[in-house]
Amino acid sequence: MSLDNPEPDGLDHRDLNRDLQVFATNPLIGSGLPLWLPAGAAIRDELQRLAKDIARADGCVDVHSPVLAKPELFERSGHLAKFADDMFPVMDVGEDGLVLRPANCPHHALIYASTQRSYRELPLRLNELAPMFRAERSGVLSGLSRVRQINLDDTHVFCRPDQVAEEVARALHSAIRAQLTLGLRIDYVRLSVRDDGPGWLGAAEQWAAAEEALRGAADEVLPQEGLALEVGVGEAAFYGPKLDLQVRDGRGHEESIATVQLDFTLPERFDLAYADTDGSQRRVVMIHRGTVGSMERVVAALLEHHQGRLPFWLAPVHLAVLPLGPDQDGAARDLADRARATGLRVRIDHEGTLGSRIRTSRKRRDALFGVIGPDEQSAGAVQVNDVVRGVQRQVGVDELVVRMREAHQSRSAVPVWSG
Repeated sequence: MSLDNPEPDGLDHRDLNRDLQVFATNPLIGSGLPLWLPAGAAIRDELQRLAKDIARADGCVDVHSPVLAKPELFERSGHLAKFADDMFPVMDVGEDGLVLRPANCPHHALIYASTQRSYRELPLRLNELAPMFRAERSGVLSGLSRVRQINLDDTHVFCRPDQVAEEVARALHSAIRAQLTLGLRIDYVRLSVRDDGPGWLGAAEQWAAAEEALRGAADEVLPQEGLALEVGVGEAAFYGPKLDLQVRDGRGHEESIATVQLDFTLPERFDLAYADTDGSQRRVVMIHRGTVGSMERVVAALLEHHQGRLPFWLAPVHLAVLPLGPDQDGAARDLADRARATGLRVRIDHEGTLGSRIRTSRKRRDALFGVIGPDEQSAGAVQVNDVVRGVQRQVGVDELVVRMREAHQSRSAVPVWSG
C-alpha cells in the first residue's frame, strides 16, 4: 500500500483540530474556555510530565495554591492597579470579596513568607502547574492561543543577589532544553525591557540592575546554544524585565513560549526577606521562570509547527491497530493490552474497510498504524507503517512494544527499529 501522505502546510491549529479533535468549545461554557478532549488531554499530560521532570531536576519543590484570593492581595502585588481591565470582577461571598487570580506569583510570594527564611535555604524554587485567569474580550479569543483560563508551568525562585546569575542561567538552559525536546525551533531570545512610559513599577536603578543581570546571563548561555539576543523595548512585565524565547508557528507567526523574569518589586511589596550570615534581614530576589510555558499556547504552537504530526512521544495515539478481520480481533486486543500496560496510547479500529481505516489513521495523525492479518497473526507480528519515515515493515509484537516504549520514555520523535 502507498505511504505517500501529502499534508497541507500552514494550517491554523483550529483547522487542524477538525481532524485531530484536540479540544472543543460550547456556548454553554463560553468563549475562551476550551474543553480538552482525550487527544488534547494526552498531549497536555505529556507536557505536564516534561515540565515536572525538568523542574525536579533543577531542584524545584511542588506547591499548590488556590485560584481565588481577596482583592487586597492583588492591590499589594500591583496587579489590580496595572492589570484591572484584564481581571474578572470581584465576587461577593458573604463578608469576603474574592477574585480569580490573573497571575500565580502573589500566592507563591505568600508561601515564601509563611515562615522565616535563612540564607542557607536559598535558592528556594517553588513550582506549580497552576491555572490563572484573564478577562480577555471575545474579539481577541482564538482557539487555544488566546483563552480565559491559562494553565501555566510556573516556577518562582527566591534567591540571594549573589545567586541571581546562576539561577537565571539555569532557568534559561532548562527553557531552551524544553523547546528542543518539543521539536520547537527557537528563533531568538528577546530581552524585554521597559519603555519611557509611566506603566512600570519600581525604581529606574532597579530596572537597570535587573536588565544588566539578564543580559549577563544571556551573554553566557546563548552563544553555547547558538542563539541570538534581541532587545524588545516596551515588552517587559510591569514589575520587571524578562528574557522571552521566541518561536514561530507553522504559519510564521512569532510567539513567546517560555520566559525568565527578574523581579525586585514584588519582594519589596510583600516584604520578602531572609536572615543573612550576620543575622540581619536582607531583601530576597524573585525570579519568575516558565520552562515549558502555558499548556494552551504550547499545544497550539506544537500543532501548527508540526502540522499535527507530533513527535512520537507526544502523539495522542502511538499506535492504531487495524485487524484485517474478526479472526484477528483477539490478536489486536492482546497487542493493545501489552502496549497499554507500558504506558503507551493505543487505539483499535475495527469498523470499515482496511483502506478507510488507514485513511482515518492518517487523518488523525496517529504516530504508527499496524495491520494484523492471518500471516501476521500466525507469526506473532504486525505490519507496521511508520508514517513519518515512510517505511512499512513487519515487526514482532515483542519488539514493537519494546521499541515504542523506548521512544516514549526517551521522548523521541520516532521509534528506532532494529535491522
